[in-house]
Amino acid sequence: MAERRIYEITGADREHFLQGLVSNDVRRLKDGPVYTALLTPQGKYLADFLLVPRGETILLDIDARIAEATVKRLAMYKLRADVAITPSALKVFRGTGPAPEGAVADPRDPALGWRLYGETEGDDGSDWDAIRVAHLIPETGIELTPETYILEAGFERLHGVDFRKGCYVGQEVTARMKHKTELRKGLVRLAIDGAAPVGTPIEAEGRPAGTLFTQSGGRAIAHLRFDRTDGRMTAGEARLHLEESLG
Repeated sequence: MAERRIYEITGADREHFLQGLVSNDVRRLKDGPVYTALLTPQGKYLADFLLVPRGETILLDIDARIAEATVKRLAMYKLRADVAITPSALKVFRGTGPAPEGAVADPRDPALGWRLYGETEGDDGSDWDAIRVAHLIPETGIELTPETYILEAGFERLHGVDFRKGCYVGQEVTARMKHKTELRKGLVRLAIDGAAPVGTPIEAEGRPAGTLFTQSGGRAIAHLRFDRTDGRMTAGEARLHLEESLG
C-alpha cells in the first residue's frame, strides 16, 4: 500500500476555495468523503485525493509521493481567502472487512472498503492490486500519470467528477470530452497470459495500441486505443485479450 499523507484544510472559505479548483462538487462533503482531482488548465491530471469532512476541518488524504507538490499548488490559489492547509498528525488505516467505529466508506467503489483516520497507519492485509484490477480502479503514479485525462481513467464511474458544479481548473476540456466527443482511448481490463513490467507498450497486430499497467490473477489494467482492441495483443512476452472496458 502506498504511503499516504493527511492535511487539514481550515478557514471560513475552505469549501468555496476548493470548489473552484477540483473536479468534484465539494458541497457533497455534507454527505461524507469526496473523491476528486486537481487538473492542469489543459485538463490533464495533476493529483487525485480524498476530501473528508471532520467538524470545521476538511481532511485531505493524498499519496505521499505527490503530497508536497499538490499542497504547494493549492496554496498558489489562496490569495486572500480565509484558508489554511497544514500537515495533520492523523494517519489512515484501511480495510475491506467489518468497518470499525468511526470509519468512513471509500467513495470510489464499495470494493475499496473503509478508511479510519486516527493514530494507526496501514491496512488489514487486503489484496489491493487484485481489488483494483477486478474493479478497474486506477492508482496514483501507476495508471494515473501527468498524461492522464480523468474521463479516460473512469473518474465518472468512480464518482470523482461533477458536470453541473460550475467552473474549476481544467473544467472546459473535461466538459468537452464528456459532451462533444467520443472517447477513443481509456482504461480497460484485459486477460493476460504471462507478465510484463508496468509501463510495457502493448501492440495489436504489430501496431502500437496502448500501455500495460497493474496485473493480478491473470488480469490486468491497460490504457488502450479502442479501435485496436480486437485480435491478438502483446506486451513484451505476455499475450492479452480484451475483457472489459471502463464504463
